[in-house]
Amino acid sequence: MTEKYIIPYINGEGEVSGNVIRLSKDYSLGGADKIILYNFAKDEKTREEFLSLAKEITKVIDIPFYIGTYIENFEDVKKAFYTGASAVIVRYKTLYNKEVLKEAVDRFGSDKVIVELTIEQCVKKGRDNDECLSFLDSVGVGTVLLKTEQLDKQTNDIIEASPLPIIIKDSLINNDIIELLKIDNVLGISTNFFENKDIRKAKHALKENGIIVNLLESKIPFSEFKADSNGLVPVIVQDYKSGDVLMLAYMNEEAYNKTITDGKMTYYSRSRQSLWVKGETSGHYQYVKELAIDCDKDTILAKVMQVGAACHTGNHSCFYTELVKKEYEDYNPSRIFNDVYDVIMDRKKNPKEGSYTNYLFDKGIDKILKKCGEEATEITIAAKNPGTEELRYEIADYLYHLMVLMAECGLDWKDITTELAHRK
Repeated sequence: MTEKYIIPYINGEGEVSGNVIRLSKDYSLGGADKIILYNFAKDEKTREEFLSLAKEITKVIDIPFYIGTYIENFEDVKKAFYTGASAVIVRYKTLYNKEVLKEAVDRFGSDKVIVELTIEQCVKKGRDNDECLSFLDSVGVGTVLLKTEQLDKQTNDIIEASPLPIIIKDSLINNDIIELLKIDNVLGISTNFFENKDIRKAKHALKENGIIVNLLESKIPFSEFKADSNGLVPVIVQDYKSGDVLMLAYMNEEAYNKTITDGKMTYYSRSRQSLWVKGETSGHYQYVKELAIDCDKDTILAKVMQVGAACHTGNHSCFYTELVKKEYEDYNPSRIFNDVYDVIMDRKKNPKEGSYTNYLFDKGIDKILKKCGEEATEITIAAKNPGTEELRYEIADYLYHLMVLMAECGLDWKDITTELAHRK
């Protein structure tokens, strides 16, 4: 049996944007494997607002999300992917031009296109008198999102005989999640059942019933760590994205096991002689992304998603008091890109007299685009000349102007890296 997924769905139709964003974030932090976000409204204005909302959601979650939107043509598919979604859900009954499916598969890949069906559509004969599932398989669709109400024999037979893997969309009011996930051809369950519920607790129950799910599991038991005389191991805590060292704390075996089970960093307080969950009082939780042990097995490195500040003083990191510093160049590419971009954004928000960046912003998008085009030409010329010094200079010049364009159009480096990550 392969790993099975819990994929909460969120209906964005008529919902307040803030509520959708909050719920998406809660699911992302609470143990969901992916999220389905959908609004199949036809009118253009509603669709554009929904796609803008989806782009905002990519900034608050770090799990894949699938987007369901009304699709008329291939351009609609592209717009859906531009939100940062990992896959696009096409509602079969409202797609009149079925050739769009093949075009989307050919362009983005079979794993990027999911088709939503009902049981009735699976039974009904479709194009060229073929069954719907066979047709979808023939054009290369990778997965079907199947809406169910009752797991009767007909439904079970359709799922088991499907040439395509199935994600079941079910409220879990009439059906048992364990029975659904035990079906070999089922990849996962998409449901709204887990709103304000503990998804990790449900996953542990699934695991106890022999279903493979995505849970944190330690490859080495705490008993093999070299704890001190009090049974404690120091933990260095690091921001999983920036790499910033946030704090140092200690774990005993109970704290370590609770961290693994709950997905939130739990420590042992030497002063209070008790466990404490980071953020339990302040709300500044640390969600586990990765745990590693050093070569001597006596220190843990935790990479976490930090909510708010790590330090009780309100500072992002506990290591904010400088003792000794020697000036040095920071060549970390990610940090440099972000630092330069931050300066550009600061000029946009707080104009500075004589600033070339502000000159570009004042002239507007046409001037910025003209400069990007000129710098791209300079790169081409430099690349034809011997040596790399000129090329290096021109590429740096182009990247600066590109960042000005990004700032003008409301993009940042996270938007770009997220898009690149989806193409891996």
